[in-house]
Amino acid sequence: MTELVAQNLSVFAANLSLLGTASLSLRPGELVAILGPNGAGKTTLLRAMLGLLDASGGSSLLDGESTATLSPGERARKISYLPQRRPLAWPNRVIDIVALGRYAHGAALGRLGPMDAAAVDDAIDACDLRLLAHRNADSLSGGELARVHFARALAAKAPLLIADEPVAALDPRHQLRIAELIRSFVDSGGGALVVLHEVALAARIADRLVWMNGGKIIAEGSPRATLTAELIKDIYGVRAHVCFDAHGPDVRIEGSQAGGKI
Repeated sequence: MTELVAQNLSVFAANLSLLGTASLSLRPGELVAILGPNGAGKTTLLRAMLGLLDASGGSSLLDGESTATLSPGERARKISYLPQRRPLAWPNRVIDIVALGRYAHGAALGRLGPMDAAAVDDAIDACDLRLLAHRNADSLSGGELARVHFARALAAKAPLLIADEPVAALDPRHQLRIAELIRSFVDSGGGALVVLHEVALAARIADRLVWMNGGKIIAEGSPRATLTAELIKDIYGVRAHVCFDAHGPDVRIEGSQAGGKI
C-alpha cells in the first residue's frame, strides 16, 4: 500500500519560519482536506511533503523512501500532483494536455498505447471535457482550463492524489463535480490530499480536516470533531454559524470578529 508520511517537517526562508514541525500522513482510502487562510503554509506543506521544496528539518517518506531523493518519474507514478499554479509552455489541445498525465508511464505525445488512451478518455469524460477535447488551451476560460488540469491529474492513475486548490475558478456546478470526482477516486481505493478554501465543501467530502494557520497545524480530525464556530474564528478571524444535519454540514459566515456583516 502506497503511503506518504511527513514527520516534524519545517521550512525556513530568510530566517522566517514558513512551516513549523508539521506531521501528516496520507494513504489510500482516505480524503484529507487542508484548510486555512492565505499564507497559512498549506502550499509549503504540500511541496515539502513531495520533496519539491527543501525542508529545514523533519522527513517526508513515500513508502519508506525520502521524497527528496525520488526522481520525478518515480514520484509521479505514485503521486499525481496538481499544483496551485499551472502554467502552460504553449497552447496545446486539451486532449494533449490531459495526455501529459501518462508521461510518467512511458507514453509519448501522439503515441499513446491502449491503456494510456483509455486513461485519457476516462479523464476527459469524467471532467466533462469531451466537447473541448480538440480545442486549444488558449481558447478556454479559466474554469475550463482548471478542469483540463484536473483531468491530467486523473489520467495519471497514481494511487495518491495531491491537489492544491483544485476547485479554484470553477462555477458551483463544476466545483461539486470535481469534489465528487475526488471523493469517487478515494472510494475506489485512492488517497487524496487537497487544499480547499470552501469550508463546507471540504467538510462534506473529507474524512479528515487539517486546519492550518501561521505555518502550523492547529487542529486535525473528522469534520464533526473539528468543524466548530470557535475554530473558524481562531483560524479565519470571522464569526460563523455551524450545524450538521442529515444532509451534512451547514456553515454560514456571519461577520468579522470586530463586528459587521461581510
